[in-house]
Amino acid sequence: MGANIKTVEVVANVASGSVGRDAPAQVEKILSDFGLSHHVWTPEPHELVDCLRAAVDKAPDLLVVLAGDGTARAAAELCGPDGPLIAPLPGGTMNMLPHAVYGVRPWSDALTLALEQGYEQSIGGGSVEGHSFLVAAILGSPALWAPAREAARFGKPRLAWMRARRAMRRTFQGRLRYMLDGAARQKAEAMVFICPLTSKALSSDAHALEAAALDVHGVSDLLRLGFHAVTGDWRETPGVETVPCRMARVWASRAIPAILDGETVQLKTLAEVRYVDRVARILAIPKDL
Repeated sequence: MGANIKTVEVVANVASGSVGRDAPAQVEKILSDFGLSHHVWTPEPHELVDCLRAAVDKAPDLLVVLAGDGTARAAAELCGPDGPLIAPLPGGTMNMLPHAVYGVRPWSDALTLALEQGYEQSIGGGSVEGHSFLVAAILGSPALWAPAREAARFGKPRLAWMRARRAMRRTFQGRLRYMLDGAARQKAEAMVFICPLTSKALSSDAHALEAAALDVHGVSDLLRLGFHAVTGDWRETPGVETVPCRMARVWASRAIPAILDGETVQLKTLAEVRYVDRVARILAIPKDL
């Protein structure tokens, strides 16, 4: 085994379609085959954070998270740079963090490889108002569309339409002002900050975030921007340019809607986004596997 691991806590979101009800038994078999002391938690979606906290409180050598990017983000916040190692396995919708760490492969294969050849790696990410993010932060109008997207994803078209109308009413009511690394003040409809581990423009060991200001000039641009922002194709929006950034100040006339690793949060009227060198420790695998 590549890392010195003896005790393992597992938090599996079995309600996710990409995990399944048989996942706990599969996890237990893999961990038993490696002779590891383990405990598997299978909380309901609304119990995930409390369950993560309880698992971290047991101070295991490794915390396995079989869920989405948002749950992995919560685990990183709880573990911090000096807490348990984290193995973020693909168990969500987009799985951007697991794919960056383990490649695009089934979670069972990723876990087996991590236990066989894994090594400890500190990873950097972003921080805003005490919240960490390991994939991306989206601030501004596109975040207003996240509740509508979630309702549509769970087959609730009426609720999705109501939330979309609410988002449309709130859009264009106030643009963001921002400064990147102390440069001149500028305006934008939205800001995107990508962590180096998942950025296409930065190397994975860069000590900065990839930052971009996104603008719109009407409803059609807004809809396109909202779609691209939640699908990860926001660079397709016309006029987008990205720059490395270690610290940004973003403010608006009202609370700023945001999406952090797929999870919706509301920030204050002034938010400071920073790159953090050590957010958490992960159980990584060699890149050539």
